[in-house]
Amino acid sequence: MELDLQPLKLPSDNERPFVIAGPCSAETEEQVMTTARQLASKGCHNFRAGVWKPRTKPGGFEGNGEKALPWMKRVKEETGMLVATEVATPQHVELALKYGIDILWIGARTSANPFAMQALADALKGVDMPVFVKNPVNPDLELWIGALERLNQAGVKRLGAVHRGFSSYDKKMYRNLPMWQIPIELRRRIPALPIITDPSHIGGRRELIAPLCQQAMDLGFDGLIVESHCSPDDAWSDARQQVTPDVLDYILSLLVIRDEKVTTEGIHELRKQIDELDNQLMELLAKRMRVCREIGTYKKEHNMTVLQPTRYNEILDKRGAQGALFQMDSSFVKTVFEAVHQESVRQQIEIINQ
Repeated sequence: MELDLQPLKLPSDNERPFVIAGPCSAETEEQVMTTARQLASKGCHNFRAGVWKPRTKPGGFEGNGEKALPWMKRVKEETGMLVATEVATPQHVELALKYGIDILWIGARTSANPFAMQALADALKGVDMPVFVKNPVNPDLELWIGALERLNQAGVKRLGAVHRGFSSYDKKMYRNLPMWQIPIELRRRIPALPIITDPSHIGGRRELIAPLCQQAMDLGFDGLIVESHCSPDDAWSDARQQVTPDVLDYILSLLVIRDEKVTTEGIHELRKQIDELDNQLMELLAKRMRVCREIGTYKKEHNMTVLQPTRYNEILDKRGAQGALFQMDSSFVKTVFEAVHQESVRQQIEIINQ
């Protein structure tokens, strides 16, 4: 996968990470300016605030719209920070450009809609500015890449991706599940594309922001977009996931930034061992599939259904417990054996239908 990209060139004190920070919503001019001044005093270079706020249900605060854009312009003029906001329609783009917004991002609900993405791409034709695309709400990498491609084909070359997590019914810990494997695969597919993480929307709670920031740095991501409010508990939207500029500064000061350029010679031998073990795994999987095909033949001869739910549950429960004994996460082991079982079923269906 290749996109025609140019460097984002966003100001930062460090090569990595660059940070975009500010409140979830631009509520009042006083709130915007107070937060902006506090962030600027901590060395922040890029200020964010939502001007248009899509809400899950009507009736809540949905942003001040155009009324808030002069406040953003004032932030830029008085602090020197670049200013960023979310756009979801061509009209938003037109107004953001009119008031001198420097950085745009496209939200998770919008990036999931190809019609909306194409409309935004058309509105951004010929515009040279950084545009970040948040991952779609559902864990669909192709949809995310498609959104980026639409913008790139319209001539937007200063692109970045925002990893903000994925919606799930399972909300035991996170507001949106990180599913780190998806942005990791995006990095593999498009190495030149900057990826930043949104720990506020992933965590949904301010106490999760610090560990999520560190995870993003451990994975070599390029930056962070964090919600920061001068008085988080009084925020008009997403109060639980915002931190004060002081707290954000403390979180950033504790980050350990891993060196991406360190030579790998020291782990060459270990990687050779991994390659050998992977070869053994493939051979074992091939043997397992041969046995599964024999089972498929038996089921065909005795007119049995391919799927045997009791046996399937037994495998998942047994291997999940076994994985925990071997210091592996039981949900990881379950995912592996679910994939193995799906391939086993596919091969048995082929045998039965021959």
